[in-house]
Amino acid sequence: MRKLRIRTFTLLCFALILALPWNFYVAAHFMEKQTLSFEQGRLQNETLQTNIAKMTRRIESDTDKWADPDWQNQLQAALRQAKMDVLIQSAGDREIYRSNPERSGTTLSTERFSVIKDGQLLGRVTLYLPQSNQVQVMAAFIGLLLAIFIVGMTMRRFVLAPLEKMSLAARQIATGDWDVRLPASRVTEIAEVRDGFDVMVKGLERSYRNQAQLEEERRFVITAVAHDLRTPLFALRGYLDGLEQGIAQSPEKMARYVAVCKEKSAQLDRLVEDLFTFTKMEYVETELNDKKVDFRQILQNSIDSLRPLAMQKGISLSLQTADACIINGDMHLLERAMNNLLDNAVRHTPAGGAIVADCYRHADKLTFTVRDTGPGFSSEELERVFEPLYRGEASRNRATGGSGLGLTISQRIIRQHGGDLTASNHPEGGALLAGWVPLLIETL
Repeated sequence: MRKLRIRTFTLLCFALILALPWNFYVAAHFMEKQTLSFEQGRLQNETLQTNIAKMTRRIESDTDKWADPDWQNQLQAALRQAKMDVLIQSAGDREIYRSNPERSGTTLSTERFSVIKDGQLLGRVTLYLPQSNQVQVMAAFIGLLLAIFIVGMTMRRFVLAPLEKMSLAARQIATGDWDVRLPASRVTEIAEVRDGFDVMVKGLERSYRNQAQLEEERRFVITAVAHDLRTPLFALRGYLDGLEQGIAQSPEKMARYVAVCKEKSAQLDRLVEDLFTFTKMEYVETELNDKKVDFRQILQNSIDSLRPLAMQKGISLSLQTADACIINGDMHLLERAMNNLLDNAVRHTPAGGAIVADCYRHADKLTFTVRDTGPGFSSEELERVFEPLYRGEASRNRATGGSGLGLTISQRIIRQHGGDLTASNHPEGGALLAGWVPLLIETL
């Protein structure tokens, strides 16, 4: 559909307002002439010829009264009845009488003759015949009204109606109704406004949905945090009450109570640290402390920090690669991400199992994997493993001590470095967490 500019549209409307009345006037004039050529024209022509003959005889017979006011008044009444006017001049072209000064100088629809008596020129007479253009004027007026009506309807259809619909759409959007269809227009400027409005609406809808999702996630996090904090706090309070009330009387029992309190304190510490990191990455723009770092060394540091916990369960931790993998990144955040991956693997790998970490170069990427010999992920866990505070049913009893934020934090740290992290099951069994980050490109 071809569009028009406002300027072109206005010029077309103006041309229509000028052309339509003129066409109506010309058509009415043509039709009147065609009609007068038949019987009505014949009758009107006979009446006109009769009136001309009467006026001619009256003027020629009363040459001595041309300057008489009474005679002029009588002639004026007769001319008015016949819808005619007259100009009487002397032989020397001096004006003796003019019935209507407004018709002076015109040469249209006139009858001229000279008055001669006894071979002497007494004067010249000009009869102004009736001009009936009322039909043409009325036709032109009707044409003007029709042109204004057409222009008005066209402007309403192509200009006002789209603007009214966009105004209504804005009010609907203000009430939260995003399923609004914006009207199309053949006027270029209005179509451009419509396209811009549509882009704005889609952006607002995305922002609104993101905000609603963040708000829902915030409420969920608050609820989950309250629940997660309450469990170790209740345990701490119970064991501390036992110590205070002297329930643990033997040194062995007191030592066991203190060990449980330390374990719950460590669990609280991990939970608070995870929540702090998650909140910082979710709601605050974390600036990366980009430096040249060796990803292999990051993996080795994470393995060393988790080796004592793995040894308690009889789990072997190993790093297969021996090559340096240099990237640009924040060493603290990347080490936090790898700690979370390995900690998740240690917690879900049964005693006597094995965890293998690896990193290698692949094209312009550094690819890393963490594989364990645990039960792996269920189909539901594979879909939701990176959701905040999600835990599979097998770990909801807190036996593993996870906060449900570790993998989420790791994925966001990796994505913040320009890469990604995915979860799957290894063909030979166990969970497989694989990711990549861009390699450092050396510049000469």
